Amino acid sequence: MASGSTTKNPICLVENKKNQLTANPKALEILDKISQPVVVVAIVGLYRTGKSYLMNRLAGQKHGFTLGSTVRPETKGIWMWCLPHPSKLDHTLVLLDTEGLGDVEKGDPKNDSWIFALAVLLSSVFVYNSMGAINHQALEQLHYVTELTQLIRTKSSPSPGEEDDSAEFMSFFPDLVWAVRDFMLELEMDGHPITADEYLQHALKLIPGEDPQIKKSNMPKLCIKKFFPRQKCFVFDWPINDKISLRHMEEVSENQLDLNFQKQSKIFCDYIFTHSKAKTIREEIIVTGNGLGILAKAYVDTINSGAVPCLENAVTALAQHENAAAVQKAADHYSEQMAQRVRFPTDTLQELLDLHAACEREAIAIFMKRSIKDDKQLFQKKLMETIRRREEDFLQQNEHASVKYCQAQLKQFTEPLMENISKGTFSVPGGYNLYLEAMDKVEQSYNLVPRKGIKANAVFQNFLQAQAATKESILQADKALTAGEKDLAAERAKKLEAEKEQELLRQQLNEKQEEMKAQEKSFEESMAQLKNKLEKDHENRLREWEEILEKKLKVSLELSTTSNTEETEKMRKEISQLREEIKNSKGNWSQLLKSICIAASASLFAEATPMTALSGQMKPFLNIFKNIGK
Repeated sequence: MASGSTTKNPICLVENKKNQLTANPKALEILDKISQPVVVVAIVGLYRTGKSYLMNRLAGQKHGFTLGSTVRPETKGIWMWCLPHPSKLDHTLVLLDTEGLGDVEKGDPKNDSWIFALAVLLSSVFVYNSMGAINHQALEQLHYVTELTQLIRTKSSPSPGEEDDSAEFMSFFPDLVWAVRDFMLELEMDGHPITADEYLQHALKLIPGEDPQIKKSNMPKLCIKKFFPRQKCFVFDWPINDKISLRHMEEVSENQLDLNFQKQSKIFCDYIFTHSKAKTIREEIIVTGNGLGILAKAYVDTINSGAVPCLENAVTALAQHENAAAVQKAADHYSEQMAQRVRFPTDTLQELLDLHAACEREAIAIFMKRSIKDDKQLFQKKLMETIRRREEDFLQQNEHASVKYCQAQLKQFTEPLMENISKGTFSVPGGYNLYLEAMDKVEQSYNLVPRKGIKANAVFQNFLQAQAATKESILQADKALTAGEKDLAAERAKKLEAEKEQELLRQQLNEKQEEMKAQEKSFEESMAQLKNKLEKDHENRLREWEEILEKKLKVSLELSTTSNTEETEKMRKEISQLREEIKNSKGNWSQLLKSICIAASASLFAEATPMTALSGQMKPFLNIFKNIGK
């Protein structure tokens, strides 16, 4: 399908053979067909903890992701299941089931870390599945989160001496949902009931003290607070008490399940469907299915090369693909709409130009909505060039349609005239005036024909020129006219011909001016939509920064009670730097926006057609920026 695609069964997205990760081409082909935004839910956790069963419930199926009943883990690599989103129209739900962490048969423990990192990088919701309770042991098992600073980079060129750029992880990372399975405790504290979220936040509370063991214990908690923008917790009772049935959960019917588990599972699924957003990365860049495939391949290829996946490079690769697709989609929309709306030939050139302007405005809006990080407007320029070429095709089609229609109409009106000329009807005394009367009749009939198009005058002028020799011959052969009368008639004919040529030239000049004005409006529309997009992107970025600052301040406040001076100072610097970025962005935005628009206008104007260049000045175009920043 062009917009969305689903898979009847899960398919392996990232294969893991002999500790070597490989992106599965067949899975990438499926993702490539999905142009809808994707909500990506990935689950990780120790093997044999029921991850696959929970993902099958999200899919609304008993079968799908393979369940195992032995100590040997079933899932290898990362498996993908693409489904229509149950509550978000025009979105695709992508479920990612990962192989269990901690498999003793693995030779390379870093392989688990890469699986964990990939699940973080690809998901919009990251579900961590654990058993029993969130205690010291459970947090120790989550040591993978502390390794992310060595496995992921946000910048392709870190600042000198910057070994850890994890301060920006929150801009890229998914929400964290902790699923605690087979939970047997009471959700209460100090004799009072608490929610699962309060239970999680209490478990993640940093322990005061400078002891190295305390700092080590705090590290996973701190990383969770610093990296994941939101944390949510769900607890699940045993799904069924019968141990034999537990080993074959795919055969257990819904009514056999524990009622509490049924209720808890429904609440969990409803939350995921309702609150999970489409996969986005920095600056609200929405990831589609084909974009997710690009990210998956880029990350896996980077890992296999021995390098560390870089989020900035991934965004660049994604932008190249998405912007090229945005150009194609916008250009196709322009062509389709023009083909539907234009009725050839148009009565006037302005009618066609107005239709062009409307379709172009829609096409630019489509491009602006989908394009990302087109910083130098290279793809926007490509779109304008493509639309200009297609507009020229429609202009030519319009002219050809007008010529063909006018010639056909004129042929009908001139057939009696041509017949009379062949029979010698006008080769008699007084024949010249008879010929003029016949020509007037042809012209009057021709003028009454509606919607002849922009070539009506040109076609008739060509007809007159073709008749010039015949007209002169009839004039000179008319014996009823004196030599003086013939000279006077010839002079009048030349004057009339000159007037019609001037009228045709005036029409052509007016059409050129109309086209120039249309191109100026086109340029203004393109720049206005660019300015609007830049302002919205800036607002989104500021809002994101403000949210991250608020979360960092909370973490900093808690850190200040732990006596961990190193981490406290590090967080203080992050907050200070973020505040400075927000301040500079707000203070310099007006001037920066003006500079970007002027640079973009110069780039787009350089690609203007020669006809537009004839207008001579760029000044009229730049007038649209005079109010920017006021």
